[in-house]
Amino acid sequence: MKNILTSIFLLFAFLVFGQVGIKTTTPLEELHIAGPTSNIRIEGLNATNNVLNLGNKENTRVFVDTDGDLVLSTIPTNIGVLFNPANYLSDPLDTGGADANVINQTGVGSGYAQGGWPRVTGPGSSTFTLTRPAIVEINYSLSYEIFKSGIPIDDNHARTAQFFIYLRNGGPAGAIITTDYNGDPVNFGGNPGALGYSGNFYTNGSSLGAGGGEGTGKEFYATGHDYIVLGPGTYTPMFSGILFVANTGGTGAVKMQIGGGDDEVIIVAHYYN
Repeated sequence: MKNILTSIFLLFAFLVFGQVGIKTTTPLEELHIAGPTSNIRIEGLNATNNVLNLGNKENTRVFVDTDGDLVLSTIPTNIGVLFNPANYLSDPLDTGGADANVINQTGVGSGYAQGGWPRVTGPGSSTFTLTRPAIVEINYSLSYEIFKSGIPIDDNHARTAQFFIYLRNGGPAGAIITTDYNGDPVNFGGNPGALGYSGNFYTNGSSLGAGGGEGTGKEFYATGHDYIVLGPGTYTPMFSGILFVANTGGTGAVKMQIGGGDDEVIIVAHYYN
């Protein structure tokens, strides 16, 4: 009889107060579990009972369905390397497209020029495809040379070479991606679509070309990194660059060749639904 009365009292208290506390006597919600460490386990979501559980090597994301039930995602993986071709850009000696990789020096630095044409164009070689929305991680290593008619530049003038990567829709001739999946503009420094800015300084005072130049066969590299949210579709990474110098006197026309070395572009998709 005592046990029955106790059970009735507990049920009455639950119905009156409408809140249950575990490890707390002052619950703040209908169910309040207190404690500094993990103290909830749902057997139906563990690796033993659910094949969607990724095991002890990776955390498994839990979602809420339309009924309010906690479920595991049916998508087997959330991260994938989509793009990593060998020597992505066309080299100076390649036939076709090489001229598109030459950028003329400007004065004080205004106006980026498109340059950096893929060595091989077409699906799989110059494009990557998303089948669902993702946060896209972009990493690149870009080679370049600075020269004038094959002669090392020895005027001691400090030059700045800057680059950014951008994406085109479908292929190398497609429209530039200027807004992300959420409709937010991609426009850094007044350059629509610009991602992953990078730059270096260049100067040389030796007629032997110790500082580089086409005459010495020396190549420089710039690396960049950025993120963009993209929806389903096919995209092509492309480049723009600028070479500028404050003092244009004495040397005259100077050019920058993009893509003479081994260039790398790595695209990683971080899927979020």
